[in-house]
Amino acid sequence: MNTNSKSESYAAAGVDITAGYRAVELMKAHIARTMTSGVCSDIGGFGGLFELDVTGMKRPVLVSGTDGVGTKLKLAFLMDKHDTVGIDCVAMCVNDVICCGAKPLFFLDYIACGKNVPEKIAQIVSGVAEGCVQSGSALIGGETAEMPGFYPIDEYDLAGFSVGVVDREKILNNKEMKPGDVIIALPSSGVHSNGFSLVRKVFDVENNDLHIPVAEFGGKSVGETLLTPTKIYVKPMLSLFEKVRVKGVSHITGGGFYENIPRSIPDGLGARIEKRNVRVLPIFELLAKVGKIPERDMFNTFNMGVGMCAIVGQEDADRAVQILKQNGEDAYILGTIEKSEDKITIL
Repeated sequence: MNTNSKSESYAAAGVDITAGYRAVELMKAHIARTMTSGVCSDIGGFGGLFELDVTGMKRPVLVSGTDGVGTKLKLAFLMDKHDTVGIDCVAMCVNDVICCGAKPLFFLDYIACGKNVPEKIAQIVSGVAEGCVQSGSALIGGETAEMPGFYPIDEYDLAGFSVGVVDREKILNNKEMKPGDVIIALPSSGVHSNGFSLVRKVFDVENNDLHIPVAEFGGKSVGETLLTPTKIYVKPMLSLFEKVRVKGVSHITGGGFYENIPRSIPDGLGARIEKRNVRVLPIFELLAKVGKIPERDMFNTFNMGVGMCAIVGQEDADRAVQILKQNGEDAYILGTIEKSEDKITIL
């Protein structure tokens, strides 16, 4: 720890430099869990260094993704629970990177706060580290910015970015997609990290007790259920890519089914989703009921229990489902691809 750097004047303005040093010391044990063979630098430098291993690749292509946690953080503030939102931050990035067929390599985070409380920052980073472990990524750097007067002293924002790599010839390409191809659903763990402005309005989270257990949620409270971290699909999907020709992948984030599934489908084709196949989670049923939200709006806002979709040929569908199940995903067939000018139809 740097013991020489201290500014009384800066501290009087609300920025404690030494708190930043303490936070870094507390982070180190969590960061150590994420180290992979490509890491070439220690935390604390001006940049994170990573040696790219392209053995076996003909034309390596870097793929990047960036995102934040959004207003789900308001739930973390209200519940005073900060050790899972980092998983959300990593998930929102690496789940996007995997949609190209790329393997995530490393991650960097950015935490901006009203007051740097080292123990809280370390809790946040512990979640980031867990997300990195789940996705096989190294946490090679980040930034903590103490911004008094810009953020309330007990609040923060969290964002980050992931970089992955894929051989150019293995980048997912939907040009081979055709009518009859099968859409496979990978279940979500809950609301994930999208739609929380509507969630907060429906449940009036600032004025209701979020700690009361709910039978429909297996005894968990609404707050606990909403804070369930976003599922990370990297390892199951990488396994699927190795064994099956995948023609398209969609990460179901903000905009739900209607916005995200069409992004992996070429013009002239559309997704036909069998609504009865969708395994809707109880949290979405409660949201629709309490908020009186029309069904189409639910499917156009939330993941509804489906966090990711993979599109494969009909001949590969059963094998793909089996591979995903072997990798811990209770995957199932959601629908099919058809010739259509409508990008998506939910029946």
